[in-house]
Amino acid sequence: RHASKCSPYVHLEKSTVLQSARIFHDPQIVRTDPRRCCTVIGQLLHLQNGMGADPNNLLTGVEATEVFFGVTKLFMSDDASLRRMVYLFIKEVAETCNPDDVIIVTSSLTKDMTCDVDLYRANALRVLSRIIDASMLGAIERYVKSAIVDASPQVASAALVSALHLIRDHNAKGGATGAITNPNATANFNIVKRWISEITTASSSSDKMVQFHALLLLYQIKKQDRLGVRKLVSSHSSQSSATSRSSYQQSQGASPLTKVLLVRYTLSLISGNNILPRDDDEWRSHYAYLESLLRDKSEMVVFEAAKAICLIPNTDSSDLQPAIHALQLFLSSPKPTIRFAAIQVLSALSDAHPRAVSKCNEDLEALIGDPNRSVSTLAISTLLKTGSESSIERYLKQISGLLTDIPDEYKIPIIHSIRTLCTSYPHKHATLISFLANFLRDEGGFEFKHCIVNTIETLMHTIPDVSCKETALLHLCEFIEDCEFVQLSTHILHLLGNLGPSTTQPSRYIRFLYNRVILEVGCVRSAAVCALGKFGLQCKPLRASVLGLLKASLCDEDDETRDRATLYVTVLQQALEEDPYEPSAESNEEEDYTAEMKNEENQSEAASILLEPMPMSFDQLERALTMYAAAPSGENDSEVLTFDVLPVVEDHHIMDPSATTSAQHEMLNEFDAINNTNKAKTPTNVNAAANVYAQPELAQFGRVFRSTPVIQLTESETEYVVTCIKHILPEHIILEFNILNTLDDQLLQNVTVELQSQGQGVYDPVAAIPCDRIAYGDTAQSFVVLQRVSEGYEDESFDCELKFTVISVDPDTQEEISADGYEEEYPLEQLDIATKDFMAAKTTVVDFRKSWEGLQSENEVLNKFVLSYKSVSDAIQGLVSSLGMAPVDGTDVVASGNNKPHMLHLAGQFVMGNALVLARAQMVLDAGGKKGVVLKIAIRSGDEDGTVAKLVADCIR
Repeated sequence: RHASKCSPYVHLEKSTVLQSARIFHDPQIVRTDPRRCCTVIGQLLHLQNGMGADPNNLLTGVEATEVFFGVTKLFMSDDASLRRMVYLFIKEVAETCNPDDVIIVTSSLTKDMTCDVDLYRANALRVLSRIIDASMLGAIERYVKSAIVDASPQVASAALVSALHLIRDHNAKGGATGAITNPNATANFNIVKRWISEITTASSSSDKMVQFHALLLLYQIKKQDRLGVRKLVSSHSSQSSATSRSSYQQSQGASPLTKVLLVRYTLSLISGNNILPRDDDEWRSHYAYLESLLRDKSEMVVFEAAKAICLIPNTDSSDLQPAIHALQLFLSSPKPTIRFAAIQVLSALSDAHPRAVSKCNEDLEALIGDPNRSVSTLAISTLLKTGSESSIERYLKQISGLLTDIPDEYKIPIIHSIRTLCTSYPHKHATLISFLANFLRDEGGFEFKHCIVNTIETLMHTIPDVSCKETALLHLCEFIEDCEFVQLSTHILHLLGNLGPSTTQPSRYIRFLYNRVILEVGCVRSAAVCALGKFGLQCKPLRASVLGLLKASLCDEDDETRDRATLYVTVLQQALEEDPYEPSAESNEEEDYTAEMKNEENQSEAASILLEPMPMSFDQLERALTMYAAAPSGENDSEVLTFDVLPVVEDHHIMDPSATTSAQHEMLNEFDAINNTNKAKTPTNVNAAANVYAQPELAQFGRVFRSTPVIQLTESETEYVVTCIKHILPEHIILEFNILNTLDDQLLQNVTVELQSQGQGVYDPVAAIPCDRIAYGDTAQSFVVLQRVSEGYEDESFDCELKFTVISVDPDTQEEISADGYEEEYPLEQLDIATKDFMAAKTTVVDFRKSWEGLQSENEVLNKFVLSYKSVSDAIQGLVSSLGMAPVDGTDVVASGNNKPHMLHLAGQFVMGNALVLARAQMVLDAGGKKGVVLKIAIRSGDEDGTVAKLVADCIR
């Protein structure tokens, strides 16, 4: 209905339009009535894009070819509007028609490309770039090269944009770092590379758009060459041999769009795969250029430069001050877009540098009442992340009225900021949780209420104060009294069942649970029955009362509720018979609850099974079963399938002190998308050992215990890109080398990696599987198997060398020029094998305290170290990286401003006997931070003699 009011072509019939297209064959109509021809072409384009009466009734290949031949006869007309419609039609229909038929129009387009009308020349270039292949591109190459340096900006920009389209398919496949499946795209790329001289000349044009397109094309050609990009940025920013002030003066001839590109390319050099250290000369040079652009006349350039500085890794507050000052000035801009852009960057920056952004708090407070809801929401979120403890109540009063007037999608970021604020100032938990609970009872959608519930749950787990948990549970209990969302009710009931029995007065929650049993729908009643059962099993004084309440559900009409009630009633009756409750005359009710919660040994076996959580999440269980079944011997093993025999599921999360926050990471992704830098992302749920299991020769070595993250053995810009994955087995290490060939004139055969030990020969190579051939753009695998010949797990290093046979091939067709090849060697980076490689980071420890007490304390290893780190957070990251273990229970998060000793819990599983390894590490910053971080660590392992614990302790250096 809406389309019929907007488009005059909504009722088009294909047969009628094809009949009208026959006028293209009438020379008289073409010359005298070009407007009629334009109308028919417009109708054809609407049909081709599915905008007719039947969106699925598109032009077939035969129909498109027939119409295409008719359109080619319209070149006899000199009408400019008709000629532009012809160009548009050819571009749209080129993919539908037979490519051999499309080439027929090339002569007409070439004629237009060499005429005197700039409009025809520019459009002809754009159309030709869509329909020609590499062989025809060579024929018109001289015309395109002359057009790039043409005096007409319209023609020059068209030529540059056409070149961008020609290399688009090549860059979309990843260029030299990805698989190239289209030889025509590669040939086009090689031809366009020959135009570097003309493109460089165009980049100095006085026209802004020509500058922009020329620089963009230069980057697309050189982006796989880091050195080339560095020279490109240096030459245009004049930073190689000039100070920041002089470079600013020299770059005033560049257009704002060109400067924006230079900013983004500079950021890619600093924050790419090889992050530059802050004290590096190149880093300082790039930073100086970005800082100089903060004084540019264009708001767009200033904003992009400030945003880039905020995204640079390894920056401190002093480096960020110029950018923050520039963004602070934008906060008072009369333009809403400027205010929104500035506050968005500041909000993302406040996650990592709240103190630096706090200088803008006065300007941010003025934006709380901004008429633009996006600006006001970001202002509130940023203030909550940067505000001091004394200003929390004032901010909450200011935003309480605003939250009732804005939609839910604007409220959710504010809730996330409140969670961050409460984590930073845990003493204010009562005020903040009460604030959240008030909005939990107000009107709102599911996503908003779910966000508040998740925030309150997070605060209960992260704030150690007992009163925080009890206050939050009471607020949630009041919420489910009138909750319209079944999913939230069941979620809260689950929380009550898990956390309620451990509070000081668990009896206060029974009333809320029983109300759900008698007033709610079936799924909520069943969840309430489970929660009641957990109270009865864990709180002996309440056992008889809970049993009486559960008996009322034995006749419930819902099968699930009735079955759960039957189960818990049976277990509770058995518990009452085996261990009846007798209250002490001298103790009060609260002491009885506390004593019974600590006495877990008196629980029956059935009660322990009901209360024991699953040792891993369902997602981890699915991935572990998939990895177990992928092993060649998985289906034939006679062992009983239990949780203990499943592979350890690891999420390789590289903890880097220079890592950006999630908000900054999103903005970096935007830069990468604009720059068309396609970075491969490996999902965490991929079985890294799949390539090993695919090799029949490696089946004899058994199931892989764990696989390490990918290790770079070469730079990403080298001729041959080699990475390595270490697959750990009980007695062997399988090294998987992934080799990428980036040379288009070489075919690699019989590719292998030779290892030479630098140590005492702890590991000996016993097998190798070479790669048969690697074509240009392809990645293949070569394997080397190492056997452990000593009883220990000592560190060892290997010198690596890539060996292969080179066959020369034609760069365009990839056909072999000669069958005779020559042997070649290529040195690689050193490969290290460390003790931590044999440790799997175990994140599935449900109850750390219980697991710690279950390990033998006789073989516990206690050590004290002084680590050379500037903060406890950095020390945690370094310790986790050195040991290869995983932090559990969120103990890797250090509250800001907390100078008290921090306790870190680590868990892992060692390859020797699949031994469980746990560690408790206490860290505190030395007074004044002069010596570093003082570490006291206790390590326990599941092996009998404690050998694994000693090995892990030796990893700390």
